[in-house]
Amino acid sequence: MTNRMNPIFGRGLSLQLRLFVAVLLSVAGIVADARFHLFSGVRIYMDSIVSPLIYLADSPRQLADGVSEQLQSRSQLLEENHKLEQQLFLLRSDLLRLSQMSQENERLRGLLGSPVQADSRKMVAEILSVDSDPFIHQVVIDRGERNGVFEGQPVVNDLGVVGQVISVGKTTSRVLLITDLSHALPVRVMRNDIRAIASGTGSLDELTLKNIPRSADLQQGDMLVTSGLGGRFPMGYPVAQITQFSYEEGKAFAEVKARPLAALDRLRYLLLLWPAPISEATTAPVGASGAQPTVTKPTTTKPTVPAKPAAACRHASSSKPARGGTVTR
Repeated sequence: MTNRMNPIFGRGLSLQLRLFVAVLLSVAGIVADARFHLFSGVRIYMDSIVSPLIYLADSPRQLADGVSEQLQSRSQLLEENHKLEQQLFLLRSDLLRLSQMSQENERLRGLLGSPVQADSRKMVAEILSVDSDPFIHQVVIDRGERNGVFEGQPVVNDLGVVGQVISVGKTTSRVLLITDLSHALPVRVMRNDIRAIASGTGSLDELTLKNIPRSADLQQGDMLVTSGLGGRFPMGYPVAQITQFSYEEGKAFAEVKARPLAALDRLRYLLLLWPAPISEATTAPVGASGAQPTVTKPTTTKPTVPAKPAAACRHASSSKPARGGTVTR
């Protein structure tokens, strides 16, 4: 009697019903995250938690890379050494020329009374993972809040601009690439200083410049660099090269496409940039240098206003926000 009743009371949900419920919950979670970003905070914490596992999973690759480098032939090493010696010779000659130009530039700046901008802080970061979604261009790096990384921080490599930080964890951060559909940055053409907005297209090798008039002086091969507008990306970093400039009759704007200079599909090491510190020369009052010309009025005489102390000017300049509002997400 007991054996006959076991199949009746021991029966649970069918496999098809369980599968249907699981698929339904998965779809509901995906839609909720895409529409309302409910799991963005959870994703940041998961990146920080999973980062040790990523390090552990990446250790065999690093070990294999080390072994492969040790197995390189002597002839290849000698050839690379010869090329590096030639490059070093050329770089030394350029360094001598640049040092002379830098000294001359400082003398000219002193004559003009303009401050010398100090070099900004930089930090090398390594990519831990790449977003698996083909429609989202994001990577995770091994630098986070402990290293001073902040949201909106510009990211470059040795070829050009890569993107900017959009979320920061304790030990990791997430970087949005310039080719993502939600990213845009102000640029200018090096040849004639035409300003534009370079927007992502969802393709790793293509950017688009929107709202460009048909009469704009643009041509294939023009170099695009950051314009510095908005204060987020420093001025002068290479971004892309124009590959197409065309228009159709009846349309007011031309179709302009550009190829990013940074190889976004082969990224490994990135460079984080910090805003340049404000030097004392930029915060000193104008009258302190003694080079400012005096303007006199023949009819009226006004009392002389004393110059503000340098400390007060430094306090006023430091109260300005360090980051701008470049178009991002």
